Amino acid sequence: MLQKGVQGFKPIQGLPAVTVKTNNDGSQEYTVTLQILFLMTALTFLPAILMMMTSFTRIIIVFSILRQALGLQQSPSNQILIGLSLFLSFFIMSPVLNEVNENALQPYINEQISANQALENTKIPFHAFMLTNTRETDLDLFFRIGRLEPVASTHEVPFSVLLPAFVTSELKTAFQIGFIIFIPFLVIDIVVASVLMAMGMMMLSPLIISLPFKIMLFVLVDGWGLIIGTLAASFGI
Repeated sequence: MLQKGVQGFKPIQGLPAVTVKTNNDGSQEYTVTLQILFLMTALTFLPAILMMMTSFTRIIIVFSILRQALGLQQSPSNQILIGLSLFLSFFIMSPVLNEVNENALQPYINEQISANQALENTKIPFHAFMLTNTRETDLDLFFRIGRLEPVASTHEVPFSVLLPAFVTSELKTAFQIGFIIFIPFLVIDIVVASVLMAMGMMMLSPLIISLPFKIMLFVLVDGWGLIIGTLAASFGI
């Protein structure tokens, strides 16, 4: 870039856009420009990270099964269920997020650690959370699929194995909780259908009669509190 001065044009020194600095230990550090580029690229994976590495998957599946068990098609709406699942996930993941903030984010902002070290410190609490909520059978499954050698310690399980094993475990746990939730509402549907058939009212849909009873049962037993408490307890909260 040129700037016109008294003696003509002279070049203006610009900011280095791409600079890689090699440290004494062999590690490399990138300029802030590259770090911001990497951060913006990582944000595109934020929805996948939210669904696959947190408690969000288990919570949203249980809420969806609950709505189907009640026989409600549009209430609560998808937006409400997603919002509730999102904020409940933040509540359950708060110990992990606090640890990331204390050991990775704040030291990096204060320039006490490098970007690579901050990334490593971020992986530790997520790795521990996912490993705690993953079944050993699922870990063994993906070790066999990938033809990988068994590790000596659970802390050495790579993310490439832990992530799909964690998602598989979350799906299993969510369907188990959903099955337990479905049973009492299924009993109400069977009882109502049997009564209507005994009365000869076979043309009347049992869902129309059973829906108020299922909603009343759900409200009387404080269903939302029980389900949210069960979900939080399933993560050790």
